Amino acid sequence: MYYIQKGLAILIGSILLSIGINLFLAPYEILDGGIIGLSLILHYLFDLKIGLMVIMLSLPIFVMAWFKYRPYFYNSIHGLLVSSVIIDLLKPLRFLLDIGAIYAAIIGGTFVGLGIGIMLRFNTSTGGTDLLAQFISDKTNINVGVIIFIIDSIIVLIGGILLSASTLLLSIVAITSVGIATSAVTRKG
Repeated sequence: MYYIQKGLAILIGSILLSIGINLFLAPYEILDGGIIGLSLILHYLFDLKIGLMVIMLSLPIFVMAWFKYRPYFYNSIHGLLVSSVIIDLLKPLRFLLDIGAIYAAIIGGTFVGLGIGIMLRFNTSTGGTDLLAQFISDKTNINVGVIIFIIDSIIVLIGGILLSASTLLLSIVAITSVGIATSAVTRKG
């Protein structure tokens, strides 16, 4: 029964994450943080596929996980692959809504955070910096959402410099929403 629940968590989390990216963030050039944020930057600058870039950029972290923390490798490889494929499959959603960019940042960040949080509740993730944040959280007992927020802030700052001030400001709103939603879902006790 646990594996069915875990599989559903990966699927539901990946769908929520992908809706957040495709329906709300990508149409307004808003960034998430971490590997997804880096993938969005590459997409905005060079029109590369977001999901494919997530896989490619996550490879070094997964190699580290293979050697240093194999349970997380096994627990996250499915989340990485499923979420990356769904991100690229749901690309047509980018043209469905036309809402204010600030609302897109808040709602998109919430969807992304809920998706990540659901997967983390079942000891899985999309890998990437979520996986790195989970390592740090296990070693320090700092909430994984807080760690993700710090990593995301660095990525968003880089993206804001490369893209625009508008991207930076909207992305700060988005990653704040991601951090709040992830923290709420992963809160223990």
